Amino acid sequence: MLPRVELLKGLENREIVARVIDLAEQAIKTWEVVVTDFLSPPELLEVRQVFDRLTEVQLVAWGGYPQGERQRCAIARADIPLSQESVTLAAVDIAGNFLFDPATHRDFLGSLLGCGIVREKTGDIIILGERGAQAIVVPEMVEFLTLHLQQVRSVPVQVREIPCRPEDSRTQEKRTDHRGSLLAPRCDRFGGVWAISQQMVDFINSGDVRVNWKDVSQSSYNLKMGDLVALRGKGRLEVGEITVTKKDRYRIQLTRFI
Repeated sequence: MLPRVELLKGLENREIVARVIDLAEQAIKTWEVVVTDFLSPPELLEVRQVFDRLTEVQLVAWGGYPQGERQRCAIARADIPLSQESVTLAAVDIAGNFLFDPATHRDFLGSLLGCGIVREKTGDIIILGERGAQAIVVPEMVEFLTLHLQQVRSVPVQVREIPCRPEDSRTQEKRTDHRGSLLAPRCDRFGGVWAISQQMVDFINSGDVRVNWKDVSQSSYNLKMGDLVALRGKGRLEVGEITVTKKDRYRIQLTRFI
Protein backbone atom coordinates (compact mmCIF):
# COMPACT_ATOMS: atom_id res chain seq x y z
CA MET A 1 0.00 0.00 0.00
CA LEU A 2 1.14 3.51 -0.77
CA PRO A 3 1.76 5.93 2.14
CA ARG A 4 -1.53 7.73 1.59
CA VAL A 5 -1.54 9.91 4.72
CA GLU A 6 1.96 11.20 4.06
CA LEU A 7 1.28 11.79 0.35
CA LEU A 8 -1.86 13.84 0.97
CA LYS A 9 -0.35 16.20 3.53
CA GLY A 10 -0.74 19.88 2.67
CA LEU A 11 -2.57 19.35 -0.64
CA GLU A 12 -5.45 21.58 -1.74
CA ASN A 13 -7.05 18.94 -3.96
CA ARG A 14 -6.90 16.09 -1.47
CA GLU A 15 -10.06 14.33 -2.64
CA ILE A 16 -8.99 14.27 -6.29
CA VAL A 17 -5.44 13.18 -5.50
CA ALA A 18 -6.79 10.46 -3.18
CA ARG A 19 -8.81 9.03 -6.07
CA VAL A 20 -5.69 8.96 -8.24
CA ILE A 21 -3.78 7.18 -5.45
CA ASP A 22 -6.60 4.59 -5.39
CA LEU A 23 -6.04 4.01 -9.11
CA ALA A 24 -2.28 3.76 -8.58
CA GLU A 25 -2.81 1.04 -5.99
CA GLN A 26 -5.13 -0.72 -8.44
CA ALA A 27 -2.43 -0.55 -11.13
CA ILE A 28 0.12 -2.05 -8.74
CA LYS A 29 -2.21 -4.85 -7.72
CA THR A 30 -3.56 -5.81 -11.16
CA TRP A 31 -0.45 -5.16 -13.30
CA GLU A 32 -2.73 -3.24 -15.68
CA VAL A 33 -2.70 0.31 -17.06
CA VAL A 34 -5.45 2.44 -15.50
CA VAL A 35 -6.63 5.86 -16.68
CA THR A 36 -7.98 8.74 -14.61
CA ASP A 37 -10.77 11.16 -15.48
CA PHE A 38 -9.76 14.59 -16.78
CA LEU A 39 -7.81 16.69 -14.30
CA SER A 40 -7.58 20.47 -14.20
CA PRO A 41 -4.08 22.02 -14.26
CA PRO A 42 -3.95 22.63 -10.46
CA GLU A 43 -5.12 19.07 -9.80
CA LEU A 44 -2.60 17.64 -12.25
CA LEU A 45 0.19 19.68 -10.69
CA GLU A 46 -0.44 18.14 -7.27
CA VAL A 47 -0.82 14.65 -8.75
CA ARG A 48 2.57 15.03 -10.43
CA GLN A 49 4.12 16.19 -7.17
CA VAL A 50 2.84 13.06 -5.45
CA PHE A 51 4.02 10.70 -8.19
CA ASP A 52 7.47 12.29 -8.22
CA ARG A 53 7.85 10.79 -4.73
CA LEU A 54 6.87 7.27 -5.80
CA THR A 55 9.07 4.59 -7.34
CA GLU A 56 6.50 1.79 -7.63
CA VAL A 57 4.35 3.47 -10.29
CA GLN A 58 4.67 5.86 -13.22
CA LEU A 59 2.31 8.38 -14.77
CA VAL A 60 1.82 9.89 -18.24
CA ALA A 61 -0.59 12.79 -18.80
CA TRP A 62 -2.13 13.81 -22.14
CA GLY A 63 -4.97 16.10 -23.19
CA GLY A 64 -5.16 15.38 -26.90
CA TYR A 65 -2.82 18.12 -28.19
CA PRO A 66 0.38 19.78 -26.95
CA GLN A 67 -1.29 22.75 -25.22
CA GLY A 68 -4.17 20.77 -23.74
CA GLU A 69 -5.01 22.13 -20.29
CA ARG A 70 -7.34 19.45 -18.99
CA GLN A 71 -5.62 16.08 -19.18
CA ARG A 72 -6.16 12.43 -18.30
CA CYS A 73 -3.41 10.35 -16.75
CA ALA A 74 -2.40 6.78 -17.53
CA ILE A 75 -0.89 4.98 -14.54
CA ALA A 76 1.04 1.72 -14.47
CA ARG A 77 3.68 -0.14 -12.52
CA ALA A 78 7.16 1.23 -13.09
CA ASP A 79 8.22 -1.76 -15.21
CA ILE A 80 5.28 -1.64 -17.65
CA PRO A 81 5.65 0.36 -20.92
CA LEU A 82 3.64 3.57 -20.83
CA SER A 83 3.18 6.39 -23.37
CA GLN A 84 0.69 9.06 -24.44
CA GLU A 85 -1.08 6.41 -26.50
CA SER A 86 -1.99 4.74 -23.21
CA VAL A 87 -4.25 7.71 -22.40
CA THR A 88 -7.59 6.97 -24.08
CA LEU A 89 -9.27 10.06 -25.53
CA ALA A 90 -11.91 10.90 -28.10
CA ALA A 91 -12.87 14.12 -29.88
CA VAL A 92 -16.24 15.31 -31.16
CA ASP A 93 -17.14 18.07 -33.58
CA ILE A 94 -20.11 20.20 -32.48
CA ALA A 95 -21.22 21.84 -35.72
CA GLY A 96 -23.81 24.58 -36.18
CA ASN A 97 -24.29 28.01 -37.70
CA PHE A 98 -23.33 30.45 -34.96
CA LEU A 99 -23.03 33.47 -37.25
CA PHE A 100 -26.03 35.27 -35.73
CA ASP A 101 -25.88 33.79 -32.22
CA PRO A 102 -22.20 33.43 -31.24
CA ALA A 103 -21.47 30.94 -28.46
CA THR A 104 -18.68 31.10 -25.90
CA HIS A 105 -16.71 28.39 -24.15
CA ARG A 106 -19.14 28.69 -21.25
CA ASP A 107 -22.11 28.12 -23.58
CA PHE A 108 -20.69 24.91 -25.03
CA LEU A 109 -19.63 23.63 -21.62
CA GLY A 110 -23.07 24.40 -20.22
CA SER A 111 -24.75 22.46 -23.02
CA LEU A 112 -22.46 19.48 -22.46
CA LEU A 113 -23.13 19.45 -18.73
CA GLY A 114 -26.83 20.00 -19.41
CA CYS A 115 -26.88 16.62 -21.13
CA GLY A 116 -25.97 15.02 -17.82
CA ILE A 117 -22.21 14.68 -18.30
CA VAL A 118 -20.01 15.51 -15.32
CA ARG A 119 -17.09 17.89 -15.84
CA GLU A 120 -14.53 15.18 -15.14
CA LYS A 121 -15.53 13.40 -18.37
CA THR A 122 -14.73 16.39 -20.58
CA GLY A 123 -11.39 17.87 -21.52
CA ASP A 124 -10.69 21.04 -23.46
CA ILE A 125 -13.30 22.71 -25.63
CA ILE A 126 -11.88 24.47 -28.69
CA ILE A 127 -14.07 27.24 -30.11
CA LEU A 128 -14.17 27.42 -33.92
CA GLY A 129 -16.04 30.70 -34.29
CA GLU A 130 -19.25 30.62 -36.31
CA ARG A 131 -18.68 26.94 -37.17
CA GLY A 132 -19.13 25.68 -33.62
CA ALA A 133 -16.57 23.89 -31.46
CA GLN A 134 -14.69 20.70 -30.85
CA ALA A 135 -14.47 18.94 -27.51
CA ILE A 136 -12.19 16.27 -26.12
CA VAL A 137 -14.03 13.71 -24.01
CA VAL A 138 -13.68 10.21 -22.60
CA PRO A 139 -14.42 7.69 -25.38
CA GLU A 140 -17.52 6.26 -23.68
CA MET A 141 -19.26 9.65 -23.96
CA VAL A 142 -19.14 9.92 -27.76
CA GLU A 143 -22.26 7.94 -28.58
CA PHE A 144 -24.20 9.61 -25.78
CA LEU A 145 -23.32 13.09 -27.07
CA THR A 146 -24.20 12.29 -30.68
CA LEU A 147 -27.68 11.34 -29.48
CA HIS A 148 -28.37 13.92 -26.78
CA LEU A 149 -26.47 17.13 -27.56
CA GLN A 150 -28.79 18.85 -30.03
CA GLN A 151 -28.59 22.56 -29.26
CA VAL A 152 -26.18 25.22 -27.99
CA ARG A 153 -27.84 28.52 -27.13
CA SER A 154 -30.51 28.87 -29.83
CA VAL A 155 -28.49 27.02 -32.48
CA PRO A 156 -29.24 23.41 -33.51
CA VAL A 157 -26.04 21.36 -33.63
CA GLN A 158 -24.87 18.07 -35.04
CA VAL A 159 -22.30 16.04 -33.12
CA ARG A 160 -19.95 13.55 -34.74
CA GLU A 161 -16.76 11.83 -33.69
CA ILE A 162 -13.58 13.07 -35.33
CA PRO A 163 -9.90 12.07 -35.07
CA CYS A 164 -8.43 13.38 -31.85
CA ARG A 165 -6.52 16.17 -33.55
CA PRO A 166 -8.50 19.35 -32.80
CA GLU A 167 -8.45 22.02 -35.51
CA ASP A 168 -6.79 24.62 -33.41
CA SER A 169 -3.63 26.64 -33.87
CA ARG A 170 -2.50 25.44 -30.45
CA THR A 171 -2.01 21.91 -31.78
CA GLN A 172 1.38 23.19 -32.89
CA GLU A 173 2.61 25.66 -30.31
CA LYS A 174 3.34 29.14 -31.59
CA ARG A 175 5.12 31.75 -29.54
CA THR A 176 5.38 35.48 -30.03
CA ASP A 177 7.48 37.81 -27.90
CA HIS A 178 6.20 41.15 -26.69
CA ARG A 179 7.72 44.07 -24.83
CA GLY A 180 5.72 46.79 -23.17
CA SER A 181 5.78 49.59 -20.68
CA LEU A 182 3.05 49.91 -18.05
CA LEU A 183 2.29 52.13 -15.08
CA ALA A 184 1.80 48.99 -12.99
CA PRO A 185 2.05 45.21 -13.62
CA ARG A 186 -1.67 44.80 -12.87
CA CYS A 187 -3.52 41.93 -14.48
CA ASP A 188 -6.05 44.23 -16.13
CA ARG A 189 -3.26 46.10 -17.96
CA PHE A 190 -2.25 43.05 -20.01
CA GLY A 191 -5.30 42.90 -22.26
CA GLY A 192 -3.40 44.71 -25.00
CA VAL A 193 -1.49 41.52 -25.75
CA TRP A 194 -4.78 40.03 -26.96
CA ALA A 195 -6.05 43.36 -28.37
CA ILE A 196 -8.82 43.48 -25.75
CA SER A 197 -7.61 46.28 -23.49
CA GLN A 198 -11.11 47.67 -22.93
CA GLN A 199 -12.63 44.23 -22.19
CA MET A 200 -9.93 42.78 -19.92
CA VAL A 201 -11.76 43.76 -16.73
CA ASP A 202 -14.91 42.08 -18.02
CA PHE A 203 -12.96 38.89 -18.71
CA ILE A 204 -11.53 38.96 -15.18
CA ASN A 205 -14.94 39.57 -13.61
CA SER A 206 -16.48 36.70 -15.59
CA GLY A 207 -13.85 34.22 -14.35
CA ASP A 208 -12.12 33.78 -17.70
CA VAL A 209 -8.64 34.79 -16.51
CA ARG A 210 -6.34 32.56 -14.48
CA VAL A 211 -2.83 33.11 -13.16
CA ASN A 212 -0.75 29.99 -12.57
CA TRP A 213 -3.96 28.00 -13.15
CA LYS A 214 -5.85 29.77 -10.37
CA ASP A 215 -8.82 32.08 -10.95
CA VAL A 216 -8.13 35.78 -10.57
CA SER A 217 -11.04 37.87 -9.33
CA GLN A 218 -9.30 41.21 -8.76
CA SER A 219 -8.32 43.45 -11.65
CA SER A 220 -5.60 44.99 -9.49
CA TYR A 221 -3.78 41.64 -9.05
CA ASN A 222 -0.08 42.32 -9.65
CA LEU A 223 1.81 39.92 -11.89
CA LYS A 224 5.42 38.94 -11.34
CA MET A 225 8.18 37.35 -13.35
CA GLY A 226 7.41 33.72 -14.21
CA ASP A 227 3.64 34.02 -13.88
CA LEU A 228 1.56 32.19 -16.46
CA VAL A 229 -1.63 34.00 -17.47
CA ALA A 230 -4.40 32.11 -19.27
CA LEU A 231 -7.33 33.85 -20.95
CA ARG A 232 -10.09 31.45 -21.89
CA GLY A 233 -10.38 31.10 -25.65
CA LYS A 234 -7.41 33.41 -26.32
CA GLY A 235 -4.38 31.41 -25.20
CA ARG A 236 -1.70 32.04 -22.61
CA LEU A 237 1.20 34.33 -21.90
CA GLU A 238 4.23 34.05 -19.66
CA VAL A 239 5.58 37.07 -17.83
CA GLY A 240 9.30 37.53 -18.36
CA GLU A 241 11.71 40.04 -16.89
CA ILE A 242 10.19 43.09 -15.19
CA THR A 243 12.31 46.22 -14.71
CA VAL A 244 11.45 49.68 -13.40
CA THR A 245 12.43 52.65 -15.56
CA LYS A 246 13.68 56.03 -14.37
CA LYS A 247 10.15 57.36 -14.87
CA ASP A 248 8.77 54.67 -12.51
CA ARG A 249 7.14 52.70 -15.29
CA TYR A 250 7.36 48.92 -15.53
CA ARG A 251 9.09 47.54 -18.60
CA ILE A 252 7.89 43.97 -19.11
CA GLN A 253 8.90 41.13 -21.41
CA LEU A 254 6.14 38.71 -22.38
CA THR A 255 5.88 35.48 -24.32
CA ARG A 256 2.49 34.73 -25.83
CA PHE A 257 1.50 31.14 -26.60
CA ILE A 258 -1.03 31.03 -29.44
